[in-house]
Amino acid sequence: TQEREKDQMASSSSFLLLAVLLALVSWQATASDPSPLQDFCVADMNSPVRVNGFVCKNPMEVNADDFFKAAALDKPRVTNKVGSNVTLINVMQIAGLNTLGISIARIDYAPLGQNPPHTHPRATEILTVLEGTLYVGFVTSNQPAPNRNKFLSKVLNKGDVFVFPVGLIHFQFNPNPHKPAVAIAALSSQNPGAITIANAVFGSDPQISDDVLAKAFQVEKNTIDWLQAQFWENNHN
Repeated sequence: TQEREKDQMASSSSFLLLAVLLALVSWQATASDPSPLQDFCVADMNSPVRVNGFVCKNPMEVNADDFFKAAALDKPRVTNKVGSNVTLINVMQIAGLNTLGISIARIDYAPLGQNPPHTHPRATEILTVLEGTLYVGFVTSNQPAPNRNKFLSKVLNKGDVFVFPVGLIHFQFNPNPHKPAVAIAALSSQNPGAITIANAVFGSDPQISDDVLAKAFQVEKNTIDWLQAQFWENNHN
């Protein structure tokens, strides 16, 4: 009887472990944009129904313009005070991107301009340099040593490609003081999102308590107050 009970306990433990593993695998499988269940699902921006993404437009009303935008991505953009301009084409610009799990961006960099440290909470990014030179990098998460907050960086030239894993803080900087740079980025979500670190921490509305930030950054409160008083401009269009 005791042996039978031990076998039952072992079997139950094995089943529980298997269930946990299956749950983790299932979570990983759904941790990005879901796969489409039809050829397309053009977003119906006028529908009052709220879902994760957008309701599908009647396929009988779909036309080629639902998959098109005269975005003029070949034209240079005016950069802001940090020296960059991100022109993102996602589902809000092309309704046909709904459920397809992809978007694209043109990024213009002024001489010594940068796309400051930021994350995309819903997308991996693959970036190609079209013109100029970029110094790029990302930082790993708070994982166990020796890879905790590891900084990986590279200098990219025209034609080079670099990948930024989903959710990790990354940046691009144009080190040339005389020439601009241009890149194209593809992102693995119809709506990748962007969190610019400085803007989010020091430019939130309402502001995060300076007591909290002074403790977190180990600086005086007047330093935090000065940072929060700055104008944190958005470079995403």
